[in-house]
Amino acid sequence: MEKSIHSASYAVFLKVLKKAREDAGLTQTELAQKIGETQTFISKCERGERRVDVVELRTVCQAFGLSLKQFVATLEKAMSKVKRS
Repeated sequence: MEKSIHSASYAVFLKVLKKAREDAGLTQTELAQKIGETQTFISKCERGERRVDVVELRTVCQAFGLSLKQFVATLEKAMSKVKRS
């Protein structure tokens, strides 16, 4: 199992994360304000320069109006499409 932030699976995670933010109608700055972080923090997370842990992901999902379970279901769906390709 690859653990790098540069793996294909992590790239899918980053796409799903960014799309969830955009679907929530939030800019990076707005998301950062909602979770008490900086826009730079959000940018680094979305670009894969900083790995997101599960506690941070849960906080971000709450800011999106999603449960962690909903986010993971979306991620699983995206991952299964990549595996079939």
